[in-house]
Amino acid sequence: MSLTRVSRFGFVNAFLVEEEDGLTLVDTTIPGSAKAIQAAAAALGRPILRIALTHAHGDHIGSLDALATALPGVEVLISERDARLLAKNKSSNPGEPPEAKLRGSYPGAKTRPTRTLAAGDRVGSLEVVAAPGHTPGHIAFLDTRDRTLIAGDAYSSIGGVATSAKGNPLFPLPVLATWHKPTALESARALRALDPSRLAVGHGPIVDAPGAAMDKAIAKAARP
Repeated sequence: MSLTRVSRFGFVNAFLVEEEDGLTLVDTTIPGSAKAIQAAAAALGRPILRIALTHAHGDHIGSLDALATALPGVEVLISERDARLLAKNKSSNPGEPPEAKLRGSYPGAKTRPTRTLAAGDRVGSLEVVAAPGHTPGHIAFLDTRDRTLIAGDAYSSIGGVATSAKGNPLFPLPVLATWHKPTALESARALRALDPSRLAVGHGPIVDAPGAAMDKAIAKAARP
């Protein structure tokens, strides 16, 4: 698998995943990033055909509208639950934890998804994995070719691998924006059970052979 990280200011990431027909872009980082993302795609010599979003926070959808305008016909994909947040609908679903509160930035976007995603769906070679907690409809993507896991904000790797269920003092932003920490911890465990070969996250460098680091992060988050 060819995975290209496009990082803005060194701490917020998008990823270009190469497929036979072109590129899938996972997340769009912050506003003003469209040109950098398009330049990275041009360097690969491939068109961006799909934009797949892990969740609806502003630092992941920030350049969605600009890219959708610049790329006519591009497919836009997000979970059904976070599609509502993308449309600025902040109502709760029946059965969601009553104590959970939406945190972080939900600026919404004019762009509407062309398709919503559920666990088990495929986006090219990427399998959709449910990973709620950081947001109600957060998802991750597992590349079926080499088991690279694009985990969004379920994990971060600035200052070491951490879950969004327990704050990392060196980079506390993901946990401060987490909707429901117990659910985020369950999702962190589920993602670890996939035994990924690489961990690509929304914030921080790509981590090779991440199993031990993920175990340590989960153990830390599970402590009172």
